[in-house]
This record gives sequence, C-alpha cells and structure tokens, in this order.
Amino acid sequence: MTLEQKIGQFFFPAVFINDTEENIQATEQLIRHYNIGGLTFFHSRASAATNYETKKKVVLNDDSFQRLKELIKRYQSCATTPLLMSIDAEWGLAMRVEKTPQYPYAITLGALPDNQKHLVYEVGKQIGLDLKFVGIHYNLAPLADINNNPNNPVIGYRSFGQNKEKVADFALEYIRGMNDVGILGCFKHFPGHGNTNIDSHLGLPVLKETLEELLANELVPFIKGIENNVDSIMIGHLAVPALNEGKDTSATLSKSVIETLLRKQLGYDGLVISDAMNMHSVSKLYDKKGQLEWEAFNAGNDVLCFAENVAEGIQEILKNAKPERIEASFQRIWKCKQKAGIVDGKLSLPNLSATDFDFETTSKLNLKIAQNCITKIKDNHNTETVFDAKNRGDLAKISIYKNTDNVFFHTLSNALPSPEFSYETGGESILNELGNELNKFDTLIISLFVPKAKPLNNFDIEDSVLQFLGTLLTTKKCILYVFGNPYALQIIPNLKDASGIIQMYQDFSEFQETAAEQLLKNTKCKGTIPAEVNFL
Repeated sequence: MTLEQKIGQFFFPAVFINDTEENIQATEQLIRHYNIGGLTFFHSRASAATNYETKKKVVLNDDSFQRLKELIKRYQSCATTPLLMSIDAEWGLAMRVEKTPQYPYAITLGALPDNQKHLVYEVGKQIGLDLKFVGIHYNLAPLADINNNPNNPVIGYRSFGQNKEKVADFALEYIRGMNDVGILGCFKHFPGHGNTNIDSHLGLPVLKETLEELLANELVPFIKGIENNVDSIMIGHLAVPALNEGKDTSATLSKSVIETLLRKQLGYDGLVISDAMNMHSVSKLYDKKGQLEWEAFNAGNDVLCFAENVAEGIQEILKNAKPERIEASFQRIWKCKQKAGIVDGKLSLPNLSATDFDFETTSKLNLKIAQNCITKIKDNHNTETVFDAKNRGDLAKISIYKNTDNVFFHTLSNALPSPEFSYETGGESILNELGNELNKFDTLIISLFVPKAKPLNNFDIEDSVLQFLGTLLTTKKCILYVFGNPYALQIIPNLKDASGIIQMYQDFSEFQETAAEQLLKNTKCKGTIPAEVNFL
C-alpha cells in the first residue's frame, strides 16, 4: 500500500443499517476511493446518541438483521482491503438490531457473585457468536469504567459496578469470551468515564482527579487489561486537567493522556481507538474539515471511529504525520485484522439464507444469570406475609408500567391467586381510581417495570407514579419487585417503609420467572447491588 492507502485504514466511518440507497452508495464510494479500514454499524441515523436533542423518532424495522448481513456482504465486495466490521453491542446485537438475542446489562452482571463470573465469560462468548453470524469482527465493548458517580447520565447501567477489582475481572471475562470465538473487543472509556455527570455525547465531562487518584481507582481495570493484552482501548471524550497542564482538553485530543500515560507509563502497545468523532464534546471544535481527524491521530489514536471527514482527514494526516508514526498505527490495525482472520484470503462473508440465532441458549444463559444476580434489599418474612394475606383474602398484585399479562404474575397465579391490577399510562386520575380499588387490601405485591435504563427524567417514571408508590408504601404492607436499573430505587419516596424489596435488574421473562419463584419458595438471593444506591 501507499502511505495514503495506509492512512485510509485508520478511518472507521459510521454506517446505518436502515439507511437510504443514496447513503449506502456514498459509503461504497468511500470504500473504493479511500481504502478505509473498517465500518461501525448503527441502527439508524435517528438512533445515534447525538441525535437525542433533535427528537427524531427511531423507526423500527423487523428486517434489520437480514439487511445488516446484506450490507456487510455488499460493502466487503467493493473493498480492496478487507474491512474490519465493528459495532457497539455491549448487551448483544439487540442493542442495535431488532429480533436478535439480548443479554443482561453490565450492571446486572455486576450483581453476580464472584464465583459466578464464568457467566460473564459465557455472555461474551454468545455475543461473539452472534456477531460472527452476521459478519462482524469487532465489538466496541465492554466498559472498563468504574461507576463511582450515582448521578452519571451515560455510564450507570453500562458499567459492571463500583468495585474496581470486580470491574476489571468481569471486563476481562467478557472480552475473553469474545476472543475465544474469534471476535475482537475493546476496553473503554480511557482513562475512566465513571465519575462524571455530563454525557460526552452532548458535552465535555471534566475529571478533577490527580494522576495518583486515577492510578488508585479509575485506571485499575485498564491496567489489568493491558497486562492481559486486550485487543484495543477506546479513549473517552473527557478532560483530565491534571494530565494536561490544567487545561480542559479532551483525552481523545491529548498526547499526554494517550502517548505519555497510556503508551509510555502504562506500557500499552495495542490498538487505540477514539470514541465517536461526531460526539459534540469534540465535533464542534474545528471549522476546518479534517482538522479534528488530524488532531486525534496526532494525539495518539490509531483508529478514528465515526470519522465524518474521511477525504480531508486523510490529506491532513498525510501532510502532517511522520511516515514512521503512520507505519506504527498501520501495523497495529493490521495485527487486529490478522487476529480477526480477515486478511490473506481468509475473509468469510455472512450466509444470507441463514436466519436463526440460538435463542434457546441465550434464554438458558439469561435464566442462570437471573437466578444468581437476584438481590434481596429488604425482607420482613416476605413469603410468609403474602401467603398469610392470601389466606385472609387480603392480598392484591399491582404491576406498574406493564399490564397484568406478564410472566411474573402468571408464575405467581396458581400458588397466590389474588386480584390483579396494573398501571401503564393515564396519570393522576387513573392512579386515584387505582388507589381507591386498592383500599380494601392490606398487603400488596408490587412489580415496578422501570421504563428506561438511563436516569434522564427519573427513568421516565412519572412524578404521579412516584407519589402513588410513596403513599402505598406508608399505608400498606408492600413487597416491591424492581425490574430495571437499581438506581431507580433512589427516587422512590418512603422506600424505607416497604415490607420487602427485591432487585431484579432486567424485565426479561427469565428474570420475572426467577422473581416469582423466589417469592413462592423463599429461595436465597445470591446477588449484591454492584453500586452504592442511597435509598433507605
């Protein structure tokens, strides 16, 4: 390859599974003309995180999976150099593609006891097999961020938790699972995005820690990853003034973070990839097209993810970079392509006629995880209380944000028959009616299906619902099962008055079934909340 063609390998522009034919052809032109190294797949333009504020509606497409395979085949067919296909699939392809297997969030896995970390390996392995099935070689996961800020708007449920050793161990298990089936992984977001309260998709978070503090906490999982030769490390769009002479320079554009800290001090010589270059924390810094790409490369990134100015970026790097630096980055990406088995005529394309994932294996794995991560927050003889109330005809079940036709209620119904109620929408007037109907019951089994995993707008739990729950907790014997992000516990009023609280993390059918079995049989809860949640 010429120097210019080698530079093209550093560019991984974004592509969208549900895009127009015009956009698809534009990507094919990029592949043909600029010898780009890879692509990063997203569901659609509306789904990209930086589009939140545009309020664009994501249009679902049940054919996304087949379309993804067809696009991969199409894009590879017009590439002179095989493309390294990448995606951010932290909890599986379902994060981007409809009707594909979904696995638990990292925070759910973080609730597992240490002696069950092999289940994290299995998640990595299964995600790897699913990616391989569609022709993807590189998962931009897992997070190695320690979630040590409960108000973090973007990490939270995506982190394995607050314990640095557990985060390090579980992140390694996840990437080892992927590696063992031939899929590359990535530790992110260096030097640690956990202790931030700004979403870097939309603004620049600033870490106030000193280098010593980072080494003692945030950097621990990354150091362990480096010791275990992780395939790649993603640099986060976050500023660490202590490492930049007091300046708020994004780590993605900082030689002192990448070259000095990561390369020299920590001894990492693997692939360094930037976080998405379209994120507003960096994308608006330079007026000149290609300048951002050059600055990111010059700071030490080998791969420019979601690069928006490919042609101009290549020219800026060609004009400014030393040939030996270009060669060093090229060798790192080539080594990854060799490990992924896509060079030397070994590239295999997805089978377009194959349509079935191994959903049965996914379900069995999710059930094992549910049985081992279920977490008892509070228990005043929950099982005894509900059976006693049932015998007195004084028991009711209420489902919040899911109708009564749910697995949790179905599993309970034979052993604990009782009136069932639900609230899905309608606000204060509907809740008042519901409150009146519940007046005749002394004991309630409440299932709260938290609407959103992100904390924005109180996880989309309405204020009227929070008030309603707060009233029930102080006036009734309430056994509360929370299916969703445990940080939602912090916003429920009067939670200390609950008779029992069980944290379930996900609303998958396997988790609902496990929750019901636990209540009926009073089985031991093996999980622990992987982060500090202040609610009692």
